[in-house]
Amino acid sequence: MNVYVIDDHPLMREAVVMLMRRMRPGANVVELDRIGGIEAAVKQHGAPDLITLDLKLPDTTGTSGVHELKNLFPETPLAVLSASPSSDAEEACIEAGADIYIEKSSGAQEIGNALRALLSADGQFEELAPTDNKLSKRQKQLIVMLDRGLSNREIADELGISEHTVKVHLWRLFRRLGVKSRTQTIHYARTHGLLAS
Repeated sequence: MNVYVIDDHPLMREAVVMLMRRMRPGANVVELDRIGGIEAAVKQHGAPDLITLDLKLPDTTGTSGVHELKNLFPETPLAVLSASPSSDAEEACIEAGADIYIEKSSGAQEIGNALRALLSADGQFEELAPTDNKLSKRQKQLIVMLDRGLSNREIADELGISEHTVKVHLWRLFRRLGVKSRTQTIHYARTHGLLAS
């Protein structure tokens, strides 16, 4: 497994690398301080299975890094780790293609839990064949909560789980339905009879 950790702050990058090595002892963790080096790194190490990306890098502006990485690796889970509060940048990052947005201030355990959930999302999810449209009970709950207009924080409070876990559940749901946003999820749910009218 190749994990790419892209962060121009050496201390933060080392912390994420240590966290990944603890979580996945056999993983090949590749460190980069900017996106510019990714193509050479891929030639040397192989394609990434997970990317963690600092939002503010010397060679990116806004969500340009997210766009660039998603164009290069559309199927690779991408976690944005940012010092910016989620209220400032999360929505733009998710719309640009990031799978999860994690505030650096969350602390090692919460960051680890979010990344672990992202890594295991596909594996835990294979109880359904890709062509099977059945959703888990939790996914049906989420659709109803999205339809009610609840925020991630409100969903987390109502379900008694962390906000990061909500994000991962939403990510799985979006992948299952082949959508990219809450609005698309609600539209899909309505047009496919997943929401009682």
